[in-house]
Amino acid sequence: MGCVKELNELIDVIARLRAPNGCQWDREQTHKSLRPNMLEEAYEAVDAIDDGDMKHLKEELGDVLLQVVLHSQIASEEGAFTIEDVAKGIKDKLIHRHPHVFGDVKVNSTKDIIDNWDKLKAEEKKHRKSAMDGISKAQSALMSAQKISKKAVKTGFEWPDEKSLYECIYSEFDEFKEAEKAQNKEQMEEEFGDILFATVNLARWNKIDAEQALLKANKKFMTRFRKMEELATKPLNEYSFEEYDALWKSAKNQVG
Repeated sequence: MGCVKELNELIDVIARLRAPNGCQWDREQTHKSLRPNMLEEAYEAVDAIDDGDMKHLKEELGDVLLQVVLHSQIASEEGAFTIEDVAKGIKDKLIHRHPHVFGDVKVNSTKDIIDNWDKLKAEEKKHRKSAMDGISKAQSALMSAQKISKKAVKTGFEWPDEKSLYECIYSEFDEFKEAEKAQNKEQMEEEFGDILFATVNLARWNKIDAEQALLKANKKFMTRFRKMEELATKPLNEYSFEEYDALWKSAKNQVG
């Protein structure tokens, strides 16, 4: 019951902040003005998960919860929905999509659970006419590409083998080179997008999360670059390519 008490008190605090005699900043916020905050807090929570920092994760989950309660309070004031409606909606959805737990459906594997989830989700979203419906417009392009690819595959749109997928990737590079040779910037951009999309499919084929893979690559590069800055004996912009390459290899050997 302590959890219910703390949650109710949080809801009351947000309502007080939004009240006429509350905080001017909080009262001025709208769903749209808070949009960047929702994204930022979610990403910071993911950073804490990646770092394995439980103290930080607790704090960031609190910030995410703040966004949920704040948006719900604004919606309640507008007569759209309440925090109770939000909680009931997700509770009902979870019960409906887990009939093997809350009903009498039998499953034999995780695949059965996922297949059943997708089937029930499709029943809930009958208004969607295309397999491409429901793709978020706000998420990163890389995450969208992953989801688009997975949705297409569920309809049977898949390469026959990995070899044909590699051939597709190589052909996209060839098409980019042709556009580059012609210095057609618009076509170069289009072909480069095709390279990225095809590469995302290679990640999916091998059950790799492309978004996480790139995030790790970014982190690895930044770690190595910082080590280069530590090892440098003169400003980096004064290094020749050969000196830069040697410095990079040295940093790589030290930090991995």
